Amino acid sequence: MTPYRLLIIFFYITFILTSQAQESNLISDELKENIQLRIDNGINVGIVIGILENGVPHFYSYGLKSLKTQDPVDELSVFEIGSISKTFTGIILADLTIKNLVKLDDPLQNYLPDGITAPTKNGESIKLVHLANHTSSLPRLPANFNPSNMANPYADYTDEQLYEFLNSCELVRDIGSQYEYSNYAMGLLGHVLASNRAMTYEDLMIQTIAKPLGMQNTRITFTPQMKSNLALGHSGRREVENWDIPTLAGAGAIRSTAVDMLKYLAANQGVQESHLYPSMQLSHQNSRVEGSSPLVGLGWHTMVFNDMEVIWHNGGTGGYRTFAGFVKGGNKAVVVLSNSDASVDDIGTHLLNQAIPLQEIKPAIAIKIKDIINNEGIETAVKAYWDLKNNHEDEYEFSENQLNDLGYEFLNQDELDKAIAVFKINIQAYPEESNVFDSMGEAFMKNGENDKAIEHYKKSIELNPGNQNGIDKLKELGVNIEDLVEKVKVDRDLLEQYIGQYELVPGFVLTISLDGDQLQAQATGQPTVPVFARSENVFYYKVVEAELTFNKNDSGSIESVTLFQGGQKMTGKKQAE
Repeated sequence: MTPYRLLIIFFYITFILTSQAQESNLISDELKENIQLRIDNGINVGIVIGILENGVPHFYSYGLKSLKTQDPVDELSVFEIGSISKTFTGIILADLTIKNLVKLDDPLQNYLPDGITAPTKNGESIKLVHLANHTSSLPRLPANFNPSNMANPYADYTDEQLYEFLNSCELVRDIGSQYEYSNYAMGLLGHVLASNRAMTYEDLMIQTIAKPLGMQNTRITFTPQMKSNLALGHSGRREVENWDIPTLAGAGAIRSTAVDMLKYLAANQGVQESHLYPSMQLSHQNSRVEGSSPLVGLGWHTMVFNDMEVIWHNGGTGGYRTFAGFVKGGNKAVVVLSNSDASVDDIGTHLLNQAIPLQEIKPAIAIKIKDIINNEGIETAVKAYWDLKNNHEDEYEFSENQLNDLGYEFLNQDELDKAIAVFKINIQAYPEESNVFDSMGEAFMKNGENDKAIEHYKKSIELNPGNQNGIDKLKELGVNIEDLVEKVKVDRDLLEQYIGQYELVPGFVLTISLDGDQLQAQATGQPTVPVFARSENVFYYKVVEAELTFNKNDSGSIESVTLFQGGQKMTGKKQAE
């Protein structure tokens, strides 16, 4: 089970973008080297950057559409843009508002089919604006979301399920009182806006945005041209399925190119005339109560760096990560598209504000070890790994993900001896990481060594009781897992001490809240998810392979939290209230 990377979120231009495209000196040598290291070290497969400065487009591409075909990516390559789709949904809502066809304060109930009742709270109704700015109190995902295929999780979620959940949902907090990122709410918004016009969401999006802006390769359903230019999605070095999102399309179903996305950003900035500009301006405006954090318009979010406001959103599906943003009132816009599940947010924010640092990229230890295994054998590679880790650790990127991805590369090639040897090194290097035992369990299971598979899956669950993959595999192997997970009860008084905001890196804040007796965590631009107690101060995620440790100062007060993930850690101080 590969680890999930936290993530820790355009108008017809009158000249042809591709004819004016050039590799820009806006891309510094430092950034080019950083991107090349990401690709060469297997962090990303392909990256395409589009920069719009003073209305002029510039592009930079590096890497591949597919590791199998070795075709290079370019500005016409097609990517899933994920949650950047939410900004399209926000603009559609704004456009209908400008045309007096809807009002932002219209109750959601006005747009529902007969027999479907939207939940209320303390006499208040969910309004369209609440769906668009993530304050509807509807959850991140509906309780009846049970994918049959986790590699394409939204594909079988139906209209009937959408309304079934809404009909039965009970809100846990006052409407409008709290930001909670919700794929369900934005998907519902896109769905009802389209349904009330007797259209699909895709048709409404094309009619409202893509067609007027000349975005010919921005669609949900692949055209033949888009299919031929598709950059295939990857998790680590493994090719993964594209995501199909029929019912909740407004939350993340759109595919596009860097060329089209610069058209979109040009229109949003107003550097090219468009009848959509008033609607886009409305979508950028903060729609929450003054003083609220984060600042959210209709889909779009706002980051503030000193006196600079950046309007932005990122996106992610199974094998893609994306970023789009622009300086409000400025002359620069940026889109970054990658066909890998490793974040590119730092590239986008750095291009908009060079004071924001790029992620440091070191040579990948996995690439080094793979080369030694293939040329000098497993035994030599094992010795080399420990020599490098003990004596040259600062020179390479060492993390649990490195060898985990390499092990899966060998596993998928049916080179089981090599895979097991790599996973064994990983267990020795990261004995407290649940995922390394899970991966070894899968290798032993594929090798027909079920007793060893059970042993390692059990250890994985011991380290992370939220490892659903390990639980499912043990059930498949005939193991009764009921007694494997010990539930830890933490006093509510102690849980309340953890509530607050912790800045892990500049601009990236982890917000800890309490819903009843359930502790929850929400990182900047990401959804709110529950975390579960392993001990009084250590909590684990079920949706990602990660955990949080809350740290006390000498006086016994909570002063910081440490996020552990993929063999790495980040500590953030608790912010003053």
